[in-house]
Amino acid sequence: MELDSGATAFVLIATAMVMLMTPGVGLFYGGMVRKKNFISTIMLSMIAFAVVSIQWVLIGYSLAFGTDIGGFIGNLDHIGLAGVGMEGDGIPDLLFMVFQLVFAGLTLAILTSALAERVKVSSFIIFGLLWTTLVYDPLAHWAWGGGWAHQLGALDFAGGTVVHISAGFGALAAALVIGKRIGFGSHSMEPHNIPMTLIGGALLWFGWFGFNAGSALAADGLAASAFVVTNTAAAAGALAWMLGAWLHGKPSSLGMISGAVAGLVAITPAAGFVDPISAIVIGLVAGLICYKAMLWRIKKGLDESLDAWAIHGVGGFWGALATGIFATAAIGGVDGLLYGNVTQFGIQIVDAVAAVLYAFVVTYILAYAVHKTIGLRVSEDEEYVGLDISQHGEKVAN
Repeated sequence: MELDSGATAFVLIATAMVMLMTPGVGLFYGGMVRKKNFISTIMLSMIAFAVVSIQWVLIGYSLAFGTDIGGFIGNLDHIGLAGVGMEGDGIPDLLFMVFQLVFAGLTLAILTSALAERVKVSSFIIFGLLWTTLVYDPLAHWAWGGGWAHQLGALDFAGGTVVHISAGFGALAAALVIGKRIGFGSHSMEPHNIPMTLIGGALLWFGWFGFNAGSALAADGLAASAFVVTNTAAAAGALAWMLGAWLHGKPSSLGMISGAVAGLVAITPAAGFVDPISAIVIGLVAGLICYKAMLWRIKKGLDESLDAWAIHGVGGFWGALATGIFATAAIGGVDGLLYGNVTQFGIQIVDAVAAVLYAFVVTYILAYAVHKTIGLRVSEDEEYVGLDISQHGEKVAN
């Protein structure tokens, strides 16, 4: 097929925007940890991106987008990017490959929420390779590569199940395996630099336009619609979380930016299927339920340190269901429950529940295996000193 220069330019820019989200996650998380782990937390995101970049080129892309095997995984026809060249349908196949690569790298970076302030770098690299290969790649194939969810008709425009449910519920599983940080619940673990988290959140909001609008793979009306509903849901989520926090005390800036991310997460699977009014509802609900999920986690004493589960896991699950409720054929060609299509809502439930169970169970097994063989955690002394010094030999200047 002939290449579309406009679409190619658009997706190139969107790819670069999504790549920027990975250091954005590092800054977002980094501002919320203690100062002695700031560098380490950012490094985890950057290591995640580097590791996945190599894995995706060698086998990841082929596993996700190779010829379907039993509805579960792709074959290895494209190992080492064999047959993935500069030609393609509208955009080069290589560009589609790298657009998907930055999604995969970002997803592993999100999952580092569960491991912050206590994971060994060497163990994280091994865990990250295993997790991307055995959790992310199959889920990507299910939704986008011709797998069973795609065949069933499940809707996931830009990664509600693939990115957010996988990272969020994977983070919960990993946190249960690695255990609480020393002093969690008894010592102060206040964020050391909230402005840094706000900057990271702003980069995520910006990059999400490439994340969602770019998933149209063309500079067209669908991309414009996805752009608008993305911003709308983010704003609604920010206001909802801020209001919820206000009712419990004060409207914190950390709550506001967390709500924005919750809204962005929830609109991701629906971005190519819903209108702006529906996006407001999706964002408002996301802000409130993700805030409640965070409060529940704290009450239960779960040290999923930076709330990937509460925001990405719960928000992604809600977004997958909301897609089945608010989808309209006028935008994405498929109606949801609100327009009389009960079947689509049922399909979304099946898809979301399957993604939750698969991501949680397989992540738990992988984390447990790494933890029992080479150990996920640093020593108590290293954790006390801080990972910046103990793992990287660096520290933030006073």
